[in-house]
Amino acid sequence: MAIEIERKFLIDPARLPELPAPLVIKQGYIPSEGVTVRIRTTNGKAYLTLKGKRHELVRSEFEYPIPYEDALSMLEELCAPPLIEKKRYEIMYKGHLWEVDIFEGENAGLFLAEIELQSPEETFALPPWVTREVTEDKRYYNSNLRTLPYAHFKDEA
Repeated sequence: MAIEIERKFLIDPARLPELPAPLVIKQGYIPSEGVTVRIRTTNGKAYLTLKGKRHELVRSEFEYPIPYEDALSMLEELCAPPLIEKKRYEIMYKGHLWEVDIFEGENAGLFLAEIELQSPEETFALPPWVTREVTEDKRYYNSNLRTLPYAHFKDEA
């Protein structure tokens, strides 16, 4: 079984290094009970992802490439609006890959960094642009940003 061990952090965009070319991501969620079903397009490719419930930092994750045109149809016909739109930048920092997401639309102003780990106990260095961990704050899950966009809670964050 595939698993995901991920931690999320807010970042200070003013402290980011020069960014590489982004991946342009558009993703939607198909309503379901007990499992997250995501359709994602990024730079001409498309994926179907199924994620189980999180148990502390760990959850099951299954991701499959799908035809791009099918994904566009699914985003339009099957996914509950609005879609999540963001630009993703991949930054290596002290031996770990960090994914920096800069959100658009109703989530504009949200800058998140994610790191995927091999185990929950794995240690890593925090880049100087990381400000606060939000792994356990469900408001920052992409699937929840669709229903409660950052614009609605950014003053509390």
